Amino acid sequence: MSDPVLEMRDFRLVFDTYRGTVQALEGVDLTIYPGECVGIVGETGCGKSATARAMLGFVDKPGRVTGGSIKINGRDILKLRSREMRRLRGREIAFIFQEAKKALNPTVTVGTQLLEAVQAHQRVPRKEALERVHEALRQVGLADPDRLMDSYAFELSGGMAQRVMIAIAIVGNANVLVADEPTSALDVSIQAQVLAVLRQAREVTGSALFLITHDLGVAAENCDRIAVMYAGRVVENGTVEDVFSAPSHPYTARLLAALPSAERETLEAIPGTVPDLVDPPPGCRFANRCEKATQLCVEQRPPMSAIAGRRQQVACHHPLVSTKPARQETMSDG
Repeated sequence: MSDPVLEMRDFRLVFDTYRGTVQALEGVDLTIYPGECVGIVGETGCGKSATARAMLGFVDKPGRVTGGSIKINGRDILKLRSREMRRLRGREIAFIFQEAKKALNPTVTVGTQLLEAVQAHQRVPRKEALERVHEALRQVGLADPDRLMDSYAFELSGGMAQRVMIAIAIVGNANVLVADEPTSALDVSIQAQVLAVLRQAREVTGSALFLITHDLGVAAENCDRIAVMYAGRVVENGTVEDVFSAPSHPYTARLLAALPSAERETLEAIPGTVPDLVDPPPGCRFANRCEKATQLCVEQRPPMSAIAGRRQQVACHHPLVSTKPARQETMSDG
């Protein structure tokens, strides 16, 4: 297997507030390899967007990084200076914002913003830069690039704006794309189109994609692997097939049980509330909502452990036991 293009290890992030210090991310481990798509899922407020922004060094006050590392192509970005980080953004890693029409600059044309994305990192003649911009717009399915480049953000529909945002991300040939809820503000039909554009962009450019989403259906259809977050921690990760067919963490099982299904007449809401991260529990952060919790869960943080015979890991003292037989090719992977 090739080396990872992005590797986050034991990453910790806090926010200083008037109530105290919020332990937003604690010991997050994530890895992505060239060309694959990794989904990060969980309830609102679990730390998905904070994780995504940290990958590009977008941690401003009152946020503080208190530990860990984030390596992009082997370099720890937490040790880079601001100028070095600006060179890396767009060239090696690019961000696709949640609401594109708000992220685009309303005072300049779309073409100006696309050309800036090219020329900020590469000294190329304007003619070559224009060719790259036109090609990026065609890759995201936007016709008539010349007309579009003279447009402003307010003249675009939500779907067009999101495609322009994807074009800005891929025009610099970044090998890691981070998409933060890229379809949350779009209707269902446009969501499908944008997700198809992201898949095509990955195929054409070979970029890896971190897809941040609260929609488990989107993750299931578009990702190779999935990481489930709860209250600032990754509680389970593995291939989409293994996690969805045989969840090992009680929280993952509860999330899947809350999905609409033809087999269930009512949805199964998760009881209880998320713990206060100003004063988080010392053990498992899901313990107060888990029917399997014991005193061990309350007192000790569970380590991330591999599931025998599967490409799956779980952070739970009492993981769920699956009755699904392991796939032969999975077991042969070692």
